Amino acid sequence: MEPGKSLQGHLLVASAVLVDLNFRKTVVLMIHHDDDGALGLVLNRPSDMKVDELWDKIAETPCQSEQVLHVGGPVEGPLMALHTHEDLSEIEVLPGVYFCVQKQNLNELVARPDDSFRLFVGHAGWGGGQLAGELAEGLWLTTPAKPPHIFEPGDDIWESVFREITRASGMLQVLKVKHVPPDPSMN
Repeated sequence: MEPGKSLQGHLLVASAVLVDLNFRKTVVLMIHHDDDGALGLVLNRPSDMKVDELWDKIAETPCQSEQVLHVGGPVEGPLMALHTHEDLSEIEVLPGVYFCVQKQNLNELVARPDDSFRLFVGHAGWGGGQLAGELAEGLWLTTPAKPPHIFEPGDDIWESVFREITRASGMLQVLKVKHVPPDPSMN
């Protein structure tokens, strides 16, 4: 990555050689990225808990959401949300997609009857220069994010975005790869 070039609003897609269990076959939306460090949320790690179950344990405000709570990464931290409501925005991650962490904004999001948000516990974080090193090692592929990547991913988001990137670059055809095994290190 060029110094000063931010990946905010981009997806980091784990390459087939990234076997760290925290990130194997993950898709991370970059919320913040500069020379001092980066913060992202893993989009494809649903938890076993629903948002309303968690909300009953931590808040006294009503919660209308029965969607799944997501694990945003291995780093502990406050609850975080990605959503489409500009009035509850703390950061605009990409056009029409916003991020918030403030309790008041989270309270308002979960009280709404729609599912125009995703709630995350934990996040992914990198110190200054760390992500640039991982990119240089080929551990991550990148592509600009689109709202459907964030709010409508199925179980195969890694596979579909990985294929989008590699198809666009012609990488799979050059390498004559037909299938990426669950653990490429076992080849």
